[in-house]
Amino acid sequence: MIDELPEIDLGFEDVQEYKITILLVDDQQMIAEVIRRALTTEDFDFHYCKNPTEALKVAEKLKPTIILQDLVMPEIDGLTMVKFYRANPITAQVPIIVLSTKEEPEIKSKAFEFGANDYLVKLPDKIELIARIRYHSQAYINQKQRDEAFKALRKSQQRLAQANKILQRLSSLDGLTGIANRRRFDQLLKKEWLRAIRHSSSISIIMLDIDFFKLFNDTYGHQGGDDCLKQVAETLENSIHRETDMVARYGGEEFVAILPETGVHGALEVAKNMCSKIEDQHIPHKNSKVADHLTISVGVATAIPERGSQPETLIAAADKALYEAKNNGRNQVRSAGFHSE
Repeated sequence: MIDELPEIDLGFEDVQEYKITILLVDDQQMIAEVIRRALTTEDFDFHYCKNPTEALKVAEKLKPTIILQDLVMPEIDGLTMVKFYRANPITAQVPIIVLSTKEEPEIKSKAFEFGANDYLVKLPDKIELIARIRYHSQAYINQKQRDEAFKALRKSQQRLAQANKILQRLSSLDGLTGIANRRRFDQLLKKEWLRAIRHSSSISIIMLDIDFFKLFNDTYGHQGGDDCLKQVAETLENSIHRETDMVARYGGEEFVAILPETGVHGALEVAKNMCSKIEDQHIPHKNSKVADHLTISVGVATAIPERGSQPETLIAAADKALYEAKNNGRNQVRSAGFHSE
């Protein structure tokens, strides 16, 4: 039995919700407390780092949506910190507002040159500070969510493509036996027929029936009949060895094989091999009228297609040969102008 199509997870849950998270880096604790109090009316996640040498590690762990960076600090100045943030993959895109006690054009220019997004003279007005934090953080969050949505979309497209491949494969297989179905047979025959026309090459069809399958079902039940069909399908598939050849379930207890670039003698060889392999399985069939085990009747047809010809003519010829095999006692191979018992 063919497995069902697995559930497809499209991956849109990867798009996260973000809260505005602030990291203030300032060596003056009093300044930090004033800014913290200014932000208490807002639903912000506020964090403070006094030591600039630890600020980058804190930012890596915290993953803030905005960094408020003091300009003048001991050990490492604020502009150098901006360069460090921009050089780190985790903080490279995080918005940075530089805080300074002076509004000097040269320093402000340097800050923007090093990668700062904004520049405020401290202590900034509360309303302006909140507005700028919201503006830069939301722009950053929106970009992150767009990136995540794009990744999720790409992932969903890949998963849908995979699902489509599975669906296409499943639609080409017989639900009971797992081999190619009638639809797949028709598609391949049309393709190989056209190829044979282009290359003036031969193509052969083998059609076969399980002998007295209705009696088999009556004797062993439908479950026994299903198991028999599965075993026959597997045996027939093991009878062909070229990648270009294909065995399909044509309907009921009838099977068919396509053998591209194969003449009548090669097709008969394959057909006789199929008969032998089925007999070697020794599947009991006590009510068969030709043997005490399962047998098959086989018809073979070969053609070198001409332009304008249709593959249905080859199917009809193979079907006629199969009818002759069944009409002449079953458990044999027949082809136009040649038969082998």
